[in-house]
Amino acid sequence: MEKTQFELVSPEQLLHSGEVAMVVVPGVEGDFGVLPRHAPMISTVRPGVISVYEENRSTVSRRIFVGGGFAEVTQERCTVLADSVEAYDEIDRGETERALKDAREDLEDAKNEIERTAAAKQVKVLEEKLRALETF
Repeated sequence: MEKTQFELVSPEQLLHSGEVAMVVVPGVEGDFGVLPRHAPMISTVRPGVISVYEENRSTVSRRIFVGGGFAEVTQERCTVLADSVEAYDEIDRGETERALKDAREDLEDAKNEIERTAAAKQVKVLEEKLRALETF
């Protein structure tokens, strides 16, 4: 089976680099799957789960939650530059719910547009993380 190169990079580290059968990325206009010889494109990535299919296109090998970012796709590779990442199976619901409560309070207490924008983004990421727990 033909494969494509997939790299997932966060500000801290290279989290994944290797050949995969397929990867599904949460784009802002909807999830998109990347297979070998995919048409070149660049997309903004919304907070959500990246599904990695390493051996075949029917079994998910790994799920990774990303807090947004950008994806570049060429015929040979898919590179995702993520704002933040967390292994899906390491998400702690209680901790995420507490963080969401705090982020909502930060949004209410924001004193200017910069603080409001940062808090609103954090609220969205945490809401999507909880939604992901319900989905998979």
